[in-house]
Amino acid sequence: MRHSRFRILPSPSRLKSIGLIGLPIMGGMLSQSLLNLVDAAMVGSLGSEALAGVGLGSYATFMAIALVMGLGAGVQAMVARRGGEGDTANIARPLNEGLLIAAILAVPLTLFCWLNAARIIGFLSEDPAVITIGSEYFQWRTLAIIAVGANFAFRGYWNGIRQSGRYLQILVVMHLCNVLISYGLIFGQLGLPEMGAAGSGLGTCIAMFLGSLLYMLITWRSGREHGFLRTRPRGRGLRAMLRLSIPNSLQQFFFATGITLLFWIIGQVGTPELAIAHILVNLALFLILPGVGMGMAATTLVSHSLGQRQPEEAYRWGWDVVRVAACALFVMGMPFWLIPEQVLGLFTRDPDLLALGEWPLRITGLGMALDATALVLTQALLGAGASRTVMGVNLGSQWLIFLPCAYVAGPVLGGGLLTIWLMQSLYRAMTSVIFAVMWRRRHWAEIRI
Repeated sequence: MRHSRFRILPSPSRLKSIGLIGLPIMGGMLSQSLLNLVDAAMVGSLGSEALAGVGLGSYATFMAIALVMGLGAGVQAMVARRGGEGDTANIARPLNEGLLIAAILAVPLTLFCWLNAARIIGFLSEDPAVITIGSEYFQWRTLAIIAVGANFAFRGYWNGIRQSGRYLQILVVMHLCNVLISYGLIFGQLGLPEMGAAGSGLGTCIAMFLGSLLYMLITWRSGREHGFLRTRPRGRGLRAMLRLSIPNSLQQFFFATGITLLFWIIGQVGTPELAIAHILVNLALFLILPGVGMGMAATTLVSHSLGQRQPEEAYRWGWDVVRVAACALFVMGMPFWLIPEQVLGLFTRDPDLLALGEWPLRITGLGMALDATALVLTQALLGAGASRTVMGVNLGSQWLIFLPCAYVAGPVLGGGLLTIWLMQSLYRAMTSVIFAVMWRRRHWAEIRI
């Protein structure tokens, strides 16, 4: 036992448990990044205005769906807790409650976005053509908010019962259908009408509803014994779900808004800096998303252990997943700091942009191993039910510390992109330290959900 403290990775059995849950989630998240690139490539052939409109519409959509994204973490934590407690007949009750909340939230949110699409996109662009394209795309995407909320709830259920492979299988089917339907609608192929850039939004909308249907059929077949659509949502359960989900949804919303503000700050420094920043963020996502996937494995493992009244085991799972994620992100980030010019060269040949992005990309690659602690323990604390604390730390560090400092150091004092990027890595490292201290104090083990 004493010797195990010096292991770089957990024991083979614990590593297997982490991998069985985390690897399918990682694959799903990486496939989402790939899908975004494919969509951009198809729409990009229509011209810069179409690409800009779809880009703004996508980001506005992310801000809208962020308000239902927290349902995934809430359902996952509560399902895993019920499984740990051995309450087999009620394992799916949190899913039933999550689906009801998704419907209640999605209807007014969809109506608001549909009726105000032009105003919302108009806040982000002054180009009339971009506003028109972005508004149409945004309207089609927001029709699927209810499907997105349901899909996050279903994902939480399957991850919570340690069958995350189901999530990956359905996501792959959704992605394939999305590409085929969007291609047909954009260019008028496969017997579908030609809609241009707006066709990409409708194609994604259809794929989201198809995913919800597949989730419903599979869960109906194998989740009835857990109470799927058999146990009625209870007031107490709905309140607990809202208590877990709303802080996480608000965190996602303000995080998305904060990224928008960061791009505005970088835009004040210069247009070349803004262009390379978009590339840097997309590259960083290829490291961040696997870390989040590992963290979602920690959500299930921690919550299940707490349901079994084993807080020490939950504590160990948190650190074990951090170690796995840190090693994985270090290896994946090596090309970023060893050959940054070659990596950036896949996206641009402009020598000025390559020079601007070289050191920020090195910092991204080196800093990700440190960021693993925040990425994993954020999700682990959500599994323990500490959603308000997680929201407070993440939003406080981003909005009260990083963004004001980035504005002063960048546009005001002339620090440039490199200074802003270095400050971003320091703020993420600070967040990792805060979450590590919180995890060691173990106050989360006393939370009841």
